[in-house]
Amino acid sequence: MTTPPIMIKDVPKDDRPRERLLKNGPAHVSNAELLAIILGSGTREESVISLANRLLMHFEGLKLLNDATIEELTAIKGIGTAKGVLILAAMELGKRMNGFQPEERYVIRSPEDGADYVMEELRSLNQEHFVALFLNTKNQIIHRQTIFIGSLNASIVHPREVYREAVKRSAASVIVAHNHPSGDPTPSQEDIYVTRRLVESGKMIGIELIDHLIIGNRNYVSLKEKGYL
Repeated sequence: MTTPPIMIKDVPKDDRPRERLLKNGPAHVSNAELLAIILGSGTREESVISLANRLLMHFEGLKLLNDATIEELTAIKGIGTAKGVLILAAMELGKRMNGFQPEERYVIRSPEDGADYVMEELRSLNQEHFVALFLNTKNQIIHRQTIFIGSLNASIVHPREVYREAVKRSAASVIVAHNHPSGDPTPSQEDIYVTRRLVESGKMIGIELIDHLIIGNRNYVSLKEKGYL
């Protein structure tokens, strides 16, 4: 009497590939389990885990599977075009990720570096734009965001708008900048007040405000250099 195949529904829930990945993380599941998750389902005669194991055995592991063609995949019983395409897509994504080189990030070493980064964008604008530069622990810019457009006002520039994004981006520190459409970067009392408010709020959550730059027409003022930070 033939023993019926063990299907995925017969496997205890905690031992199924998807549940094991969710519980333990992707690094703690086998190649066959990862492949089973990609395949999604087996056949009437074979569980998805069994199919994944057979597929790996056929190609003698991931190395040859990585270079398999759609014709080679669909020649295997249980692998149709849909499953073959899923495997090809997963393998191609892995190749692209392996070859990915992150772009070189701009490093802020001085107020001048920060001013240079935003100068051309901000100096010719007719309205005030308040932007934030989010930095990692190496003082590299990991994100830039316009916080608001309009006249600088403490009721508008709320620290939560700046630091919410900083937390989201796992930033170590922040530089803020805004332009004076008049071309004169001399800080106003409002500029100073907003700066100090941002500094105090940053201290409370452990994210440093490195500088507040005011951009004029090809010139700038650093409130850090002026002693306001």
